[in-house]
Formats: sequence, structure tokens, C-alpha cells
Amino acid sequence: VQLVESGGGLVQPGGSLRLSCAASDFDLESYSICWFRQAPGKEREGVSCFKKADGKTYYKDSVKGRFTMSRDNAKKNLVYLEMNSLKLEDTAVYYCAAEKSSYSVYYYFTQGMEHWGKGTLVTVSS
Repeated sequence: VQLVESGGGLVQPGGSLRLSCAASDFDLESYSICWFRQAPGKEREGVSCFKKADGKTYYKDSVKGRFTMSRDNAKKNLVYLEMNSLKLEDTAVYYCAAEKSSYSVYYYFTQGMEHWGKGTLVTVSS
């Protein structure tokens, strides 16, 4: 079971990036998938989450309207995080994670998930 993030980089404030999360050796459609981030010197926080149990996507308040999580309809094992209107405070290492068991988004955000990628760095700077 492996998750690999990509798409991070350096972007100016107000810019956009699209992160990808590719899964190997398991079917992402059977899992809840979340994006997390960890900024330097700060704790990890949940950013967005697709909850398998209800088919809905949830977002941290500070990214609502700016970030969009989606799945690739053709490639079932790809998940994206489209990030627009990026701010300095969005700078962090972004991780995707997956969990087959059904829990609440609060649980995922606070307790973590079963499988994790190694992360991709997003730097927002002028």
C-alpha cells in the first residue's frame, strides 16, 4: 500500500497549485481520503476529506472556497487538491492519507488515518 503526493512547489500569493495523490496496490474508491498539512513549527492539521460513508467532501474553514478536492474519474486511484488564491499561511508540507474504516471527519483530522504518503512541499512566497 503506497500513497505518493506530487505537484508541490513555489507559488506567489494569490496563485494556484494542483496537488495529486496516487495510490498503488489498493483501490482508493474503497477508502476515505483526506489531505493534511503541516507548517514549520506547527502541528499537523486536516485540510479536506472525502468521507466514503456519505460520499461528501469536507473542508477546513480557512480553505473553503479556495481549495477543491476531487477524484480522477478515469484514473480511479488518483485524487487531487486544487488550491487557488493561495496565502502565505498555506505554506506547509501537504500529505494525503487513506482509511478503509469509517469514522467521522473529526476523528480522521485528530487521530489520523491508516495509510500516509510522504508529502509534498508547498511554499507560498513573494
